[in-house]
Amino acid sequence: MSETTATSTTTTTTDKDNVNNNNNNENKEEKQPINIIVLGMAGSGKTTLLQRIRAHLYENKIPGYIINLDPAVSKLPYTPNIDIRDTVNYKEVMKQFNLGPNGGIVTSLNLFSTKFDKVLEIVEKRSSSLDYIILDTPGQIEVFTWSASGTIITELMASSFPTVLVYVVDTPRTVDPTTFMSNMLYACSIMYKSKLPMVVAFNKIDITNHRFAEEWMSDFDSFQDALTNDPTYMGNLTRSLSLVLEEFYSTLQSVGVSAVDGSGIDEFFEKIGLAAQDYHKYYKADLEKIKKQKSDKEQAEANKNWEKLKRDLEESKGAKVEYDFKKEKKREKQEKTKNIYDDEDDDYRDDRDMEDSGEYESYEDEQEEADYENEEERLEDQRAYESLMSSIKKI
Repeated sequence: MSETTATSTTTTTTDKDNVNNNNNNENKEEKQPINIIVLGMAGSGKTTLLQRIRAHLYENKIPGYIINLDPAVSKLPYTPNIDIRDTVNYKEVMKQFNLGPNGGIVTSLNLFSTKFDKVLEIVEKRSSSLDYIILDTPGQIEVFTWSASGTIITELMASSFPTVLVYVVDTPRTVDPTTFMSNMLYACSIMYKSKLPMVVAFNKIDITNHRFAEEWMSDFDSFQDALTNDPTYMGNLTRSLSLVLEEFYSTLQSVGVSAVDGSGIDEFFEKIGLAAQDYHKYYKADLEKIKKQKSDKEQAEANKNWEKLKRDLEESKGAKVEYDFKKEKKREKQEKTKNIYDDEDDDYRDDRDMEDSGEYESYEDEQEEADYENEEERLEDQRAYESLMSSIKKI
């Protein structure tokens, strides 16, 4: 009896240990840092804001990891953990490939992106102890957002970590409705191109309060009133675009910050958390769907190749096989055209049946008789045809 009790106690303890281990494993899997990709027009205060974010993380003892992707910056107000300038010499790239400033940045990013898998390995090793991974991008925003290297880096990070885009806006410059609309259109294009959640950070609120921008985004009539004194074509276009972007505004997180005095930084990280939830809810599901489609396509291709191999083995009967690409292409072409002619087989069989039964002869006779009004006309035409044929033979 005592042995049974001891055994049951041991089993219960083992089950508890297994449950605890499973919970620990789940926590480890759930523990992922939020990846923040900071974008912004030149002069929007993007790098200065990043310095303020870095200081906030340090003061609150929040573990973060910063990657600088701007090869052309001469001096940074913060120390990044990984710096593209340590790998690629921007000026040497310009000299070697005879490029201008923007071409040098693009080429430097392209070179760096070829080894970005190594960067990802380093970050993944540290990920369990991090809360945030922050990427500082070049000031020439189009160089990163519309280049192949920028897309590669963004997709690699988004496939590994919950990723949020931060679009930094120069608030004092957006008081004009047309300029505001230009910024929002750019943000919209980046968001839908990357398919990632976005936070719009209205910077420099120590100079100009950002409430007007949030009001324009939430209240259509308020934005229309701001355009009352603009009867130009651009004003009319901006009015129309405000209707188009209404749905975009509803899915967007926005916050006002100041890189100088640190205003709004706490709220900034709250918005980042909300955007990360959207990543898990919507974007990760789409990403998994795309991965599954790609996997299914690769599996179908593998099955197709396996069938080809089995067919070749059956034909060769164990003999040495040399793969003939031309023969294989010809076979594939025949298989494709076979489906086209399958639809015509029934008609062809019907024609053969009519020919064998003699129905075609009677049908042709009927058609021939229908072409003439009487028998004499038909005979006369036949004699003329025979005369023509005999003259041709003589020649």
